[in-house]
Amino acid sequence: KHLLLEPEVLSVLAPPFVSRTQAESEMLRSHGKLRRSFIRKKRELPPSAAPTPSQGGLQVTSEQKEEQFHFLVFTDILGNKTHGVVMQCYRPILYNNKISRSSKCPKLFCAYSICVISKHPYFTALKDCLSCLLIQLRTCRLSDMEERVKEFAAKLTLVPIPPPGQLHLMFTIRPLTIILPSREDKDHPVIDLDLHLPFLCFRPQQLLQVLSCLLQEQRVVLFSADWARLTLMAESLLLFLQPLLWQHPYVPVLAKGMLDFLMAPTAFLMGCHLSHFADVSAETDDLILINIDNGSLSTSTFDTVNLPDIPPVAAHCFTQRCKLLRIHLDLDQCHHASCTDISEQRAQRRTWQRSLNNDIQRIALELIVNIFRDVSSHLNYEHRVFHSEEFLKTREPAEQLFYKKVLETHIFHSFLKDRLNRKMDSFARMELSTRSEMQKMKAMVEAPHRPTMQQIQARRKGSITETRLSKRLGMSLPNLREDKIIENLSNLPSSPLCFLSLPAPSTTPKPIKVFKLPDFPASLSFHSVQSYYIELIQQLGKAIFSVQSENPAMLARYYYLRGLINTLCSRRLDALSDFQNLNKTDTAIFPTSLVTWLVDSLQRDERQQAQRRPELKRLILKKPLVEPDDHVKKFQLPCKPLYQEEFMRCVQECRIVRDVATIQRLFDALTDSQPKQVDPELFRVFYTFWKEMEAEAQDVNLPSDVIDRLDNNECVYKLSSCVKTSHGVGKIAMTQKRLFLLTEGRPGFLEITKFRDIQEVKITSVPFLLVRIPSLRIQTSRRPEVFEANLKTETELWNLVIKEMWAGRKMADQHKDPQYMTQALTNVLLIDAVTGCLQNQRSITAASKLAYFDKIRQEVPMIVPKTTSETLKHKINPSLDLAEPQTVHVLLYTPGQLTGTGKVGDMNPKLWVALSGGKVVVFDAASWSMLQDCIQLGQSQLNCMIGLVQEQVWIGSQDSVIYIIDTHSMSSNKQLTEHRHEVTGLTVDSTFFPSLLTYSCSRDGMILQWDSSSLKVKRQFLLSCDYLSSIQIHNSALWCCEYTKITLHKDLQSMPSRLFMCFVCLFQRGQLWTGCADSVELCLWHTNNHRHPFKIISLPGSSGVTCMIRVKDQIWVGRSDAGGQCNGQLSSQVLVVDIESHTVAKELQAHSDSIQTLCSAEDRYVLSGSACRDGKIAIWKVE
Repeated sequence: KHLLLEPEVLSVLAPPFVSRTQAESEMLRSHGKLRRSFIRKKRELPPSAAPTPSQGGLQVTSEQKEEQFHFLVFTDILGNKTHGVVMQCYRPILYNNKISRSSKCPKLFCAYSICVISKHPYFTALKDCLSCLLIQLRTCRLSDMEERVKEFAAKLTLVPIPPPGQLHLMFTIRPLTIILPSREDKDHPVIDLDLHLPFLCFRPQQLLQVLSCLLQEQRVVLFSADWARLTLMAESLLLFLQPLLWQHPYVPVLAKGMLDFLMAPTAFLMGCHLSHFADVSAETDDLILINIDNGSLSTSTFDTVNLPDIPPVAAHCFTQRCKLLRIHLDLDQCHHASCTDISEQRAQRRTWQRSLNNDIQRIALELIVNIFRDVSSHLNYEHRVFHSEEFLKTREPAEQLFYKKVLETHIFHSFLKDRLNRKMDSFARMELSTRSEMQKMKAMVEAPHRPTMQQIQARRKGSITETRLSKRLGMSLPNLREDKIIENLSNLPSSPLCFLSLPAPSTTPKPIKVFKLPDFPASLSFHSVQSYYIELIQQLGKAIFSVQSENPAMLARYYYLRGLINTLCSRRLDALSDFQNLNKTDTAIFPTSLVTWLVDSLQRDERQQAQRRPELKRLILKKPLVEPDDHVKKFQLPCKPLYQEEFMRCVQECRIVRDVATIQRLFDALTDSQPKQVDPELFRVFYTFWKEMEAEAQDVNLPSDVIDRLDNNECVYKLSSCVKTSHGVGKIAMTQKRLFLLTEGRPGFLEITKFRDIQEVKITSVPFLLVRIPSLRIQTSRRPEVFEANLKTETELWNLVIKEMWAGRKMADQHKDPQYMTQALTNVLLIDAVTGCLQNQRSITAASKLAYFDKIRQEVPMIVPKTTSETLKHKINPSLDLAEPQTVHVLLYTPGQLTGTGKVGDMNPKLWVALSGGKVVVFDAASWSMLQDCIQLGQSQLNCMIGLVQEQVWIGSQDSVIYIIDTHSMSSNKQLTEHRHEVTGLTVDSTFFPSLLTYSCSRDGMILQWDSSSLKVKRQFLLSCDYLSSIQIHNSALWCCEYTKITLHKDLQSMPSRLFMCFVCLFQRGQLWTGCADSVELCLWHTNNHRHPFKIISLPGSSGVTCMIRVKDQIWVGRSDAGGQCNGQLSSQVLVVDIESHTVAKELQAHSDSIQTLCSAEDRYVLSGSACRDGKIAIWKVE
């Protein structure tokens, strides 16, 4: 029998294990509080850190047992986790310092446990380390055990933690070589365990039940007869929920004396020994009991779990994926030769496990994306509001209970914070890359939600899968573009699995590189440890040199590690220099907290040296990061009167409309002839009416032959009461394209007119008995007879509605801008809601204030010049997701890639748009759909952009930083910080292609020459000028444009003083063309004689020049606003000047605000971007 004793902690070993010199110790004492957060001496035993959670206490046995391992996780009150790996071994008990061998005193064995505690979950690596220690302990005397353990611990503390990315560390503790894996990125934890263990214990359906319990924050208890399984299983389950983070108590291993934790009233995830199953089940209620050993789920009161299941479409996709997993190593490796070397065998196992873990992570992430895909569609980012009720309405009835529970959890609330902060994590990347065609199209326009004909057909057929698909795809998309879009929408897949599923999970994860650490020093004295660090720094220096221009991502990891080791060696300036290099290689792993501590710990002489080094000076003066706003609101109706500002916020929060100008008109309509505030009761009535209109639209019941006559993406937005018309009795229906009559009696379809075909709409009256009834007459170009409807009391409303849609259609066609039609549709629905909620004699007068386009049509002629109409191809709105239009500061077109990742988005050309406030929006230049709605690059204005063949986009900012965006990931993880003032120009010299030299200039006249591959400054020079605005390179000569003059490098002869804004060099002709902000002329100069212009071209109009580009044999000139916006009229011009004749070939009425930038797309199109009153991009055909 076993003897149970009270366990005793013999010793706690904590770093530092090496004493420092007196000078170092004094220096550290002066900064002790800051240093403590990085090397903290643990003198007290951590909570619950018992050596083993063994049953009843410490076991004394008459037989020596096998060694056992198990794993622990400790969580402090702030939620910070510490991880432990425990090795339990048995050693003989000594009698008078000897092992007894007599029959009177039998030989007894006592359990000893060694627990290695780390802030990082290196379960496999630390188990390997302890296994190596075990070999040493088997042969050492008991009196030497503590010294051996201390030496072992001291060696482990010399091993740095690898930075996030694809660099793993290798070190040797004989006889094993151990790999320390890195995190995938800074948002992911380290994964150093076998993620397929849950798949060996549970079927996919059971695993989905477990995940459902965790998502609904139940009180979950894991049971197993093997302590080691508890933590590994719990950690795997929480990893499957990423990026959702468990927010409640988490104790994967509960000792017997801690079972009362299970009485906690809050949600938790805990683990117990299987022997406690019956007691726990009997003593506590409402627990989810999971038996890992037999793969069963039950509750403390029932044998089954009665909780809402994960939505079936996402669950089905998950189970299908699980069938493809190769979770059995022997089956997967049976065709391979047997390994004769243990290191090779371990390497093969690691490769197999890493690939399998990668597949499992993708499957789990796909499940989370499929569950929460539509959450972002119900967020208001400006006011941080989540519309939970609206989100629930879009769910299937069978799914609503699940979502109701999940939406109230802390885990979901934390997830919402990240979505509202637009965090570009793994969830966001997968959600973006797997959007349906409908969602991509919908991103181009902002239209009210109504069911499309395709969705009505699916509902009519009673197809569950098609109905689910329709809800996943979104509610409606007006026909705002060419017929190609309609074809795309009509060809969408009808199965939700086609939409939700991804290609088979990749079996080839990103390639990794392993860096081998030096062998541990034989002696662990202070000088030996310093020599070890110096050797490690030297090895890292060689590694940095070997990948200098080949692999920036790996280079960043080496810089990070060297900076970390320099920090440990108190080489603070060297450490800061290494961390500063991360700006050029990968800012994503920049250790902000460590750098802040280093800067604060600098001695006076070190700080003076840093001030003399420009790159470190910027680091020292770097502004502290602003903490993101983490609050999340649920929408609530107002309780007090709303003035205009509060009204605007409230309307945006409830997602009725986002546009500020429209909200202002809505405010004027609701406060018609009243004090300028909206009563809360009136707002409630208006909001209720709006939502009822949406709900009624969901129940539109159209005959099948009517649906067949409409386009798949058409939606019914308004339906009249039954009225008498010139074509019989019926109801008038309005879609985004047309008016049609639903005839009564035998239901039928009669098209009244398309909005673009209307010629006249007017109110008349017809006699009926002794009275005259108001009616509406519509004259169209497609039929000679007039359509007339006796709409009675609805006449004025329908007159207002039809005229607004007619005007919107005309403007959309003339300007080739689909957003005009979207805006008109929104205006019409607001008119309908205002009329319905006011219910008084002035309701039509008040609602007419929302008929914006009809007002423009009546006040000024909506005529776009023929030349403009023929040349204009299309318009897009980059500020679609923003409350107000933003200035388009810079445009850049990058051609498609013939080789790449294989994704359509990577193969197609892209349009990069720099908006105000450091925002960059990316469009697919093949379909003009939005690929990325916001890449945030600081908060300052972006001035210039250039694309490089290394699949990079360089962007210069007013904050003096050059941001580098990777065109595949569409994220910025590199920065060039050598400039000290606003970056104003970028140009590239491809003379010696493929080697590229890039030039950048700043406002103060500093010009830097960059090696594009290594991102190092090769040359720099300073021009004496007040405002250097741009640079261009031609024939190895660098041309620089100053705001007051243009100079040629190495030839600084001045030209007449003018406010030069832009220039174009035509070296084949020996000409230089310049434009001035304060002049209506273009000046032409000889490149070899720039004292005076040889020709001046007078431009029509009175506005100055803002930008110029050369396209084929033409110069395209953008001009400033000619006098401000007037009721939406075009007031800014794009001029096309012929190079041969020096005459203006075309005058294009482009925008209603100043043109800020011009861009050429392969000489086939020219794109113009305007200032914030217009904020749109026009796409022009080049002839």
